[in-house]
Amino acid sequence: MPPSPPSHGPVTIIALPNETLHTIFLHISQSALVNISRVSQRFRAVSERLLYSSIVLDDALSESSPSPSKTLRWCESMHSRQHLIDVTKRLQIRWHADLRARTFPSLSRVCAHISDVLRTLVYLESLEIFLGPANLPPQNHHPAHDQLHAVERVIQGAHFPRLRQCSLGADYTKGVQPYTNVLPAFLASAPELRSLKLPDHPSALALPPTALPFLASFRGSADTAAALIPGRPVHALALVGADSDVTRENLPRMTLGSVPLRYLDLSAMSVRPVLLRNVSTHFPLLTHLRVKLALRHTLHYAWSGIRLLAGLSAVLSAFVQLELIDLSPTEVDGTGRADAKEELVLAAEWGSACPSLRCVIFPSETQWRHTGEDGGWAIVQP
Repeated sequence: MPPSPPSHGPVTIIALPNETLHTIFLHISQSALVNISRVSQRFRAVSERLLYSSIVLDDALSESSPSPSKTLRWCESMHSRQHLIDVTKRLQIRWHADLRARTFPSLSRVCAHISDVLRTLVYLESLEIFLGPANLPPQNHHPAHDQLHAVERVIQGAHFPRLRQCSLGADYTKGVQPYTNVLPAFLASAPELRSLKLPDHPSALALPPTALPFLASFRGSADTAAALIPGRPVHALALVGADSDVTRENLPRMTLGSVPLRYLDLSAMSVRPVLLRNVSTHFPLLTHLRVKLALRHTLHYAWSGIRLLAGLSAVLSAFVQLELIDLSPTEVDGTGRADAKEELVLAAEWGSACPSLRCVIFPSETQWRHTGEDGGWAIVQP
């Protein structure tokens, strides 16, 4: 009688190789991974490499809780897990506080703790740091002791050769500690950077011409944009501040990139018609334009008011490749309700003035698309 073939019972998950476990755990939520990490040492090793690959920390600061506890716990955790340094690819730290409070405690020591950890994370590919009130003058403030912006206290000495996305900032008010030369030195050490956001940097940024050779997207002030864009392949730009910050001096410099600007986002400022005209003159090759119109200050809304937007036809006619205009950030008092008939007329008028236009999003947030049939337009159903 021949011997029975060996039986192949079901393979338990605990017997699977680490590579297979990693593939399975990729599809499990972070909260579930935390529980799985308690099952066995192997599960913990695999789970931790996933949990620490992307870190998102959000701390709410208040008088009763003035320290960013989540951030501090993460710093302590990283000090005891040096073997996970190479897996951390994304780090996001965001602090926010009620700015109506009169004073804030100094967060310099916390910034120093973050800096100690950050200098070890040389494999980072994405970094977002927003330090809320950390750069505002704290109680018992001694200006002579503070020579660095709070963000610079965190990034000083850090180098990320693989960094592709970076966003740095803190709450801003006039008179706070400005950025120093630490910021440009940090950026110059990130040769692979593609996307940069500096929401609280109001002035020009002195970088060597050879720095950031692959920068494609920037969000920040007009003066900073005017310093960064020349000679670099920036095709997407989002400006912050007031429309009066965009001047005859800095706007032309934003046209000096090595590629044409295609995407322009002006939703963070109230834009008056004069700026739109200047934009159409300097950036005729835009394909996407997002705008928050200053309707309250420049237009008298009568009837429904939407028809007064017909004046944009002259501006749109200057764009030869514009495909989308998004006016949804525009705030209007009681007159932003959708009127399909008037929006259709406007979309048709704008389409005639700008033949490349294919999509219009009105302040009502109603989206219209060109149907391609005899200049027709139709609402995109949500």
